Amino acid sequence: MRIFITVKTYPTLSISYDELVCIAGINEEGKWIRLYPIPFRKLSFDKRFSKYQWIEINVERNLKDFRPESYRPIDLNIKTLEKVNNWTLKKKICLQEVNTDLKILINESKNPSILKSLATFKPLEILDFHWKEDEREWDLEKLRKLMEKRKQLKFNRFDCLKDDISFVRKVPYKFKYKFKDINGKIYNLEVLDWEVGQLYWKCYDKLKDEDKALEKVREKYFDNFVKNRDLYFFLGTTKKYHKRSKNPFIIVGVFYPPKEKCSNLF
Repeated sequence: MRIFITVKTYPTLSISYDELVCIAGINEEGKWIRLYPIPFRKLSFDKRFSKYQWIEINVERNLKDFRPESYRPIDLNIKTLEKVNNWTLKKKICLQEVNTDLKILINESKNPSILKSLATFKPLEILDFHWKEDEREWDLEKLRKLMEKRKQLKFNRFDCLKDDISFVRKVPYKFKYKFKDINGKIYNLEVLDWEVGQLYWKCYDKLKDEDKALEKVREKYFDNFVKNRDLYFFLGTTKKYHKRSKNPFIIVGVFYPPKEKCSNLF
C-alpha cells in the first residue's frame, strides 16, 4: 500500500511494543490508515520516513484492533518515496475531507457501523495553547520489564531490528489546544504530535530553563500559528479509550499551511 504520512506522535513506552509511535496517513484512495507497531527509532536510516512523504509498505488489517483504519506491517521492507514540500499539494492530499463539527465525529466514533478513529478537523477558533505538568520520568516498573524483554530479544517480531538505542526522553508536560468547533462548543484536547515534544526538548537543551522552553513552544504553536497559519488538527483515538471515553479524540497531528493572502482588487 502507498501511504502519504501525515502523523507521527511522540514515542511512548508500551509493554507489548517496547517503544510505540502512532503513525498514520492517507492512502491513494484518500482513506485514513493507521500503522502499528512500527518501531520507528529502531529502523535503519534508509527505512525512516518523514511527515508528508509517500511510502510503500506491505500491510494487513490489524484484526486485534476493532478500529477499521488500523493496519499492521507484514514486514519492514519500507520503500521511502517522494517527499511533498509544496503546501498546495499537501493541502490537496490532506484536506480531501475536512470536519468542523466535533460532535458528529464523536457520534461516528461510537457508531458500530462506522467506528471512525481518524479525521482531519478544522476548528472555528483557537482560544489557547496551554500545558500541565505530567510525570517527569517513565514508570520504573515498566522500564524494568522492557529492559528485561530487550535482554531476551522478545520485544518485537522483526529480526532485522537492533536494540541498542536508549529509551526516548519523557516530556514532563502535556500540551493542549483549547478551541471552538463550528457550533461554538469549547474543547480542550491533548496534542501528541512528535514535533511538539521535539521542540520542547530542543528549546530546553538550548535555554536550560523549563519555563522559557514552554514559552517558546507556545510562541510557535499559538502566537505564530494562530496569526500566520491556517490551522487544522489531525484527530485520532486510542484503542484503550475509544469506547470508554465520552470524547475519545486527541490531536495526533497539527497541520499548518500558511494563510492565503487576500489580493487587493481595488
